[in-house]
Amino acid sequence: MQLFAFGVNHHTAPLSLRERVAFAAERLEDALHDLVHRPGVKEAAILSTCNRTEVYCHTLDAGAPIGWFGTYHGIGVDKVEPYLYRLPEDEAVRHAFRVASGLDSMVLGEAQILGQMKQAVQSAQHAGTLGVLLNKLFQSTFSVAKEVRTSTEIGANSVSLAAAAVRMAERIFPSISRENVLFIGAGEMIELCLAHFSARKPHRMLIANRTAERARPLAERYQAGAIGLTDLPDHLPYFDIIVTSTASPLPLLGKGLLERALKARKHKPFFIVDLAVPRDVEEEAGELEDVFLYTVDDLGEVVKEGMDARQAQVAQAEAIISSNVRDFMTWLEGREILPVLRSLRDQAERQRRHELDKAIKALSRGDDPGQVLEQFSRGLTNKLLHGPTVALNQGLGEDRQELARMVRKLYDIKPD
Repeated sequence: MQLFAFGVNHHTAPLSLRERVAFAAERLEDALHDLVHRPGVKEAAILSTCNRTEVYCHTLDAGAPIGWFGTYHGIGVDKVEPYLYRLPEDEAVRHAFRVASGLDSMVLGEAQILGQMKQAVQSAQHAGTLGVLLNKLFQSTFSVAKEVRTSTEIGANSVSLAAAAVRMAERIFPSISRENVLFIGAGEMIELCLAHFSARKPHRMLIANRTAERARPLAERYQAGAIGLTDLPDHLPYFDIIVTSTASPLPLLGKGLLERALKARKHKPFFIVDLAVPRDVEEEAGELEDVFLYTVDDLGEVVKEGMDARQAQVAQAEAIISSNVRDFMTWLEGREILPVLRSLRDQAERQRRHELDKAIKALSRGDDPGQVLEQFSRGLTNKLLHGPTVALNQGLGEDRQELARMVRKLYDIKPD
């Protein structure tokens, strides 16, 4: 059994591939159950965000979960292979630590990924696919992320995707205070975007969600309206800025719907930020002359602002991570040797009991206690040393020399 992680992210795969391998939140536990029922897979957790889809597992065969990954999404492994990274043992540990600490994010030092990873762990716990190994990995991961954020300024001056969306809008519109802003969805990302846009005091804000009731508390907090998605076509023409981030497996804004809305608004342009993976807006909609469509990947240049100040903190963060990787691997290696230690102690205990039983019988016969103790100690010593002695006598050449070296080390035998 080994610790193994694999996946794709914004560094290795385009958005068109990432959205095909994303896991919908409502299907995540079913996917985890399906994975751990594969031969050789003992534990599993899945992290699926707009920028990455990663699988962490405790498995006998690394090929099993990778094969499952392609099959589950209906994509041949050969299609995913060019974009996939594989991380065995210590590489998987280091990667988990870096991801949670914000070192592998599009926004260096961003904190949202830590919450997303904690949610992934909760899903695995609820699904019953988290065992001793992965539980230890993620608890260590969260501890390392906390240490990095408290010991460095890696998150200072970071520009979130939500802030980047506002900055991009301000490059197109003279003043957001004159514009109407529509938010589609009611999750964490939309809440972050609401907070950033509301600070610019737009003329009007509206939240469209699958159910208006769920969006209403968020709308009241930011003095916005709330509607259901079924009412979206009627309201769409009245908004200039659209920010969308839902878990819908299919696009919510198609090219045809936007064409009709543009006609109704006399071709006044739409500025659309699609932060969803899979995408909420059809890719073809970006071809419309009056639609300015941006995805999570398009915001990459904006979020790099302020990177230089945070880059100086990376070396310190990496040192913290390296130290903790060594500690984790020490624990893991110790865990792997436990069965050997247990067997060694069991064997020694059997030999001790055997000699002790002989000594008790001798004492019950009235034998001299001194002689009984002498025989007991000799017999126990002979049994404990029998294995190493036979191995040394039967060893040849370099094997015997290596055995002799190991025996001296094991028994702390000093040179003459």
